[in-house]
Amino acid sequence: MKRKPNYQKQILALLEDLCKTYPEYNMGRHLSTALDGYGESWGLPDKEFVFLLEKYRTRMELDIPHIADNEELDQILREGMDLDSLFKEEEDGDSY
Repeated sequence: MKRKPNYQKQILALLEDLCKTYPEYNMGRHLSTALDGYGESWGLPDKEFVFLLEKYRTRMELDIPHIADNEELDQILREGMDLDSLFKEEEDGDSY
């Protein structure tokens, strides 16, 4: 006889994994983001909850930080505040 999946255990395991893998985010943020766009969660079936958590975990795994460190971000901000010099450099370099 085939055993019925225990979705509640899967939910708890997924939440525990998310908290261990992404400790910088609290449980409320994980839950809120995973359920975002679903609508009313009051009658959410456990099977669907597992699906939403797995989908959220996959999105988190695929989310690659675009900026490696604060120094790079600071440089981008400094350059953005001085756009006049960037445009001046382009004008100087475009003379044929």
